[in-house]
Amino acid sequence: MLDALNERVRAVRYAATRVSLAPLLVRVGIFLTVLVGFLLAYPVQIFAARALLALTVVAVLPAIGPRRVWPTFAALVTVGGWLLAAAGFDRPIALWRLLAVATLLYLAHTLCALAALLPFDGIVDPDLILRWLTRAGGVVLASAVLGILLAGLGGMGADRGYQAATVVGLLVAVALSALLGWLLRRR
Repeated sequence: MLDALNERVRAVRYAATRVSLAPLLVRVGIFLTVLVGFLLAYPVQIFAARALLALTVVAVLPAIGPRRVWPTFAALVTVGGWLLAAAGFDRPIALWRLLAVATLLYLAHTLCALAALLPFDGIVDPDLILRWLTRAGGVVLASAVLGILLAGLGGMGADRGYQAATVVGLLVAVALSALLGWLLRRR
């Protein structure tokens, strides 16, 4: 029993000495992205020492295990904080906060996907990470522009704006489904 524990400690020490900088920075990026998402989503009234400690622990989990259930758990905790702030504390929904939380959720998701592919001790070309983040930035920018346009369409007219936003949203969903189907068949 004690030998097995010593062997695990040795394995952790050995792995810690082999960690390279790029995968470590990606995991630090995951932690910071999730933590800032929590700080934006949750209402200020709950930020006591225990709550901040719990949120910090939850932010560490996807950075440690990006291949496991932790990224999904952190995203659900973020959405739960958003709902708590909107429904429980009557915080008005601001477009900037909504876009920021959505951006941070997507960045955490894509960084977890990248970290799941990178070995701890791998030597990674910085251009790979830069291209990955550039692609993520393009997706975030396109989503934000489309979201703002749809929100503007929703405010036009009495009922026509809602109908137009619904129709445009359905068309976007159908187009994305067709694109995903085409990408799957292309393989």
